[in-house]
Amino acid sequence: MTSEPARWTQATIYADMWVDPENDPRESDGVGPDGELATLQDYLANYRLTLLMKCEGLDAEQMARRSVPPSTMSLLGLLRHLVEVERDWHNWIGDDDPLPKLYGKRDADFDGAVAEQTEVDAAYANLVREQAATDAALARHPDLGERVGKDRIAIRELMVHRIEEYARHCGHADLLRECIDGRVGQ
Repeated sequence: MTSEPARWTQATIYADMWVDPENDPRESDGVGPDGELATLQDYLANYRLTLLMKCEGLDAEQMARRSVPPSTMSLLGLLRHLVEVERDWHNWIGDDDPLPKLYGKRDADFDGAVAEQTEVDAAYANLVREQAATDAALARHPDLGERVGKDRIAIRELMVHRIEEYARHCGHADLLRECIDGRVGQ
């Protein structure tokens, strides 16, 4: 007997998919977006949705479950981390004093990810709020070559970095979810 969960998927067509293509909210039958900005926004939206799909249907204990010692990584920790990252990106756009961290010192986003439903609910709400704030700030700068903030970062660089951050953490989420209940998929 083993305590490891059996691998499983909801997909019936391709065993390595999260769900069947017709049930995947990231899939569209239409033509991809036109233009660089629209393409970057589409990729970001899909990675954001992928992360949420990886967290879907889990309780507070499962969301806060750590990967392997000594790592403090958990799905809840990833959500909280991305809240801080979105806030950091928003800070990079403006010239104002930076907004403070929500969860405290370095790694508090992971360290404070405890198995309480109020923490999970707060992380989801904070993520939605910080994503919207960053998106709104970026919407005022549609020129991808424009440089903003004290560090004069290009909007294009910021957009690509956002995609990279979500994509990397979606990879972590794949492994975390499989360890929790065996669910696999793209």
